[in-house]
Amino acid sequence: MMRLFLILNVMLVLLGSCKGGRALPLAENASRDSIRYATGYSVAHAKDYTRVDVRDPWDTTRLLQRYLLVDRNLKKLPEGMPQGTVVRIPIDHIIVYASVHASIIEQLGETERITGVCEPRYMDSEVIKKKVEEGRIADIGESTAPNIEKIIDIGAEVIISSPFKDTGYGPAEKLGIPIVEGADYMEQHPLGRAEWLRFYGMLLGKEKLADSIFNATCREYEQLKELAASVQKRPRVFSEKRYGGQWFVPGGESYMAVFYKDAGADYIFGDIPGSGSVPLAFETVLDKAIHADIWLIKYFSDQELTYGELKAEYAPYANFDAFKNGGVYGCNSAKVRYYDEVPMNPHWLLKDYVWIFHPELLPGYQPRYFKKLQ
Repeated sequence: MMRLFLILNVMLVLLGSCKGGRALPLAENASRDSIRYATGYSVAHAKDYTRVDVRDPWDTTRLLQRYLLVDRNLKKLPEGMPQGTVVRIPIDHIIVYASVHASIIEQLGETERITGVCEPRYMDSEVIKKKVEEGRIADIGESTAPNIEKIIDIGAEVIISSPFKDTGYGPAEKLGIPIVEGADYMEQHPLGRAEWLRFYGMLLGKEKLADSIFNATCREYEQLKELAASVQKRPRVFSEKRYGGQWFVPGGESYMAVFYKDAGADYIFGDIPGSGSVPLAFETVLDKAIHADIWLIKYFSDQELTYGELKAEYAPYANFDAFKNGGVYGCNSAKVRYYDEVPMNPHWLLKDYVWIFHPELLPGYQPRYFKKLQ
């Protein structure tokens, strides 16, 4: 359920807070890190600790959390620290609620630090799944009702989870274990979300590695963006499909709209204000997107989606020019690690999009996530 809940929240970007933010004073005598793209957190280094302020993503004038990162080998806490949640680093025993954060830890080469996960059936990492099967990582149960006794028994030092609107963490909040609220999914720029890797790197004692990975990601993303900026003709694109009688389209200032623009396409619904997803009637989508060149669909299935299955699902889909002209591309998240890879590796998805929109720019490229429907 956590995976479905996270995916739906990412798609819809519901606006609200999981708890009240709070305005906290900045610490004195601290040097600030340069955060290049992320808007959801800031970092300042003091003599004996590092302060990370996570902004409330639904009210950016307030804080969601303040974390004070202190070397675990220090016997006494530094004097003069501001109010905040103390986290001893590097963390040794981590509980992870969502697959995306488990994959981030895997990318940093620190899966040995994960001692428990929620809903392992939704974990995409083969490494994590194998360790759960072998009993080296504990199954903590459902993210909405984790096994508190097991969390205590395995000596968890930190819980990493994602904040959602009006949703707390239940009994886990009373354990006295720091809960790191990974609000990375609320970033509007792909590289902004990827920059949260630097924060997770600090928690794991892998700050230099995380910075190196992020800098490499930035370079490739910007190179692909520059390559796509040279095109003379930009295809018109729209995405997703109807769900429960409505069609949720990303707003013109959304995370996905940035991808389409940077990959050299014109997003059909780019004039819709906001960064969230907007529900539209099928007729509204058809009227505006009927002559679009490219249609992108993400789905989850044991079988690859085909034109025949798409039409069988809802016959009016066949009215789109993209359907008629072979311009539909699908990403089957049951077969590829889309949701846990893309957040920290947006250059991989951008490369797919550049190939889809302008295949002449990437001759011989084999896409990682999307396939042309057959």
